[in-house]
Amino acid sequence: MKLQRKNRLRALSLGAVAVSSALALTACGSDEAGTEGGDSSAAATKSNIDCGDAKGQLQASGSSAQKNAVDAWIKAYRTACPEVQINYNPTGSGAGITAFLQGQTAFAGSDSALDSEEIAESKKVCTDSQAVDLPMVVGPIAVGFNVTGVDTLTLDAATLAKIFDGKITNWNDEAIAKLNPDAKLPDLKIQAFHRSDESGTTENFTKYLKAAAPKDWTYEPEKAWQAKGGQSANGSSGVAQQVQQTPGAISYMELSYATDGIKTVDIKTEAAEPVKATTENATKSITEAKVVGTGKDLALELNYTPSAEGAYPITLVTYEIVCEKGNKAETLPATKSFLNYIASEDGQAQLSDAGYAPIPDEIITKVRETVSSLS
Repeated sequence: MKLQRKNRLRALSLGAVAVSSALALTACGSDEAGTEGGDSSAAATKSNIDCGDAKGQLQASGSSAQKNAVDAWIKAYRTACPEVQINYNPTGSGAGITAFLQGQTAFAGSDSALDSEEIAESKKVCTDSQAVDLPMVVGPIAVGFNVTGVDTLTLDAATLAKIFDGKITNWNDEAIAKLNPDAKLPDLKIQAFHRSDESGTTENFTKYLKAAAPKDWTYEPEKAWQAKGGQSANGSSGVAQQVQQTPGAISYMELSYATDGIKTVDIKTEAAEPVKATTENATKSITEAKVVGTGKDLALELNYTPSAEGAYPITLVTYEIVCEKGNKAETLPATKSFLNYIASEDGQAQLSDAGYAPIPDEIITKVRETVSSLS
């Protein structure tokens, strides 16, 4: 399946990267407009960013989950290092990995660590080396919903699994009503949306369903949606838009996309109280993550069934994927400079304002060491 997926994405990624510069320049233009009247965060960060010998264009693509974080990082970085143009195209984790493995980008963003096949393939583009996973962003995966008259909604893993598998089809279903005794649930059809593109967000969301409700979610977690039925939309912004405009809609998305009035589900866990999707609650959960990568690879294993009070169970970590050695000489200075910045205290401090959580200290310290040793 993974080989078919890579072949299917090959043509897509070629076209996606070809337009990445135009897309990223548009995003950067909007960022620039936002600096009118002064940007204190960018100004404060400017003197702490080491540009070194960085110059020219840096192409990257992948995770749409981290796009809002990358936008904030690029905005601050360009203020300090105007000779570098960073073009990040949020094509999705699967397409981003494919583009990187084809040597089209300096680094990729992915919401899932590389698997063994992808690590083996990376040795073709990383001279005398392989790619490594560098965790940079933590984000809660919010479950957004659009049900008129319902402002607060609690669901558990089993109910979510049945909703996204088409086994619960109406908002006044008995299982939903039992979890929400005070809510006035309408007789309204559920419109469940999933990602149409291959996404690390999908993989992490279904890892949660598989771990927390194995009897109700029988599909293996993958970047591509496995369950039958439902409706689909492209990218995090696409599913968020569908939730906004479709009565009865529900979907999963990074918290930073749950804006403009999108309400989010509180998740029932083994804790006494349902847990809200917040960056603080995601941080409580991510502290239980374990490094399972070897050497300088910092792939993490997450706990999708935390029992601690306030620990939000549906989280993802976005990795920047780069060659440990054998990076292209013309882009290495800019790659190291930018990655050094986003892993720094200043870079990580930008995350909370963008709707994300920083990487725990004990892990980000290892990330900084690995970035400094890239060659």
